Amino acid sequence: MRLIRFNVDESHEALWGEVEGERVFVMTSPRGSRTGDSFPMASARLLAPATPSKIICVGRNYFGHIREMGNDKEPLPEEPGLFLKGPNSVAGPFSEIPYPHFTNEFHYEGELAVVIGKKILPGTVRPIENVLGYTAGIDLTARDRQRGDLQWTRAKSADAFCPLGPWIETGIDPDRTVVRTFVNGVQRQEGRTEDMIFPVSVILEYISAFMTLEEGDVVLTGTPEGVGEIFPGDRVEVTVDGLGAPLVMYVSGEGA
Repeated sequence: MRLIRFNVDESHEALWGEVEGERVFVMTSPRGSRTGDSFPMASARLLAPATPSKIICVGRNYFGHIREMGNDKEPLPEEPGLFLKGPNSVAGPFSEIPYPHFTNEFHYEGELAVVIGKKILPGTVRPIENVLGYTAGIDLTARDRQRGDLQWTRAKSADAFCPLGPWIETGIDPDRTVVRTFVNGVQRQEGRTEDMIFPVSVILEYISAFMTLEEGDVVLTGTPEGVGEIFPGDRVEVTVDGLGAPLVMYVSGEGA
């Protein structure tokens, strides 16, 4: 099932819909029923396919990324290393993201994103069964600020630092998919999720042991090797096998 969050013009309220062929059928909620209304898919203006109360991110979940960040001399993590992005960081597909004025090293990190469909309380058995589906995400990072600031809030959680989309697919196997990132059409990243240090099921069990995951929350599962800088005028695409279309973003502005 392909689920989108959309409107038909900028003044129209945000709607949820299920895509079938060339039409989108309006739904009462992401897990609800159809209302009877529908629109041509061509008229749908895609929005970020989640409205999270929080975005939980896993760092260092692919060995290749650990190596390229210079942490391969340390033991592999024994449990997921987490950080947060705020809901202010969400951006939709095809967004133009201004080059941040506070960094000289603006980086992309393409990732598989998990969208929660039903509240997961601490102690929930098999929390992966409460997942709505999967989409693509970009963990935008001010890398110099990540190194220099005491905490990662400015580096990771500035406005629009988490593009998501273009939609949610419910049928993706999170343990058997591939994440790729392209910058201006050139492939920069490729990671098989079967190679993640911590698979999605383990990540969700770990998080939900101490934190309630609300409907609509997003979990970013880590980035493969190949992260790098982006500049004004760049186009970034992240694909997830089974998603059907890339998440696309553009960098605007004049740079630092």
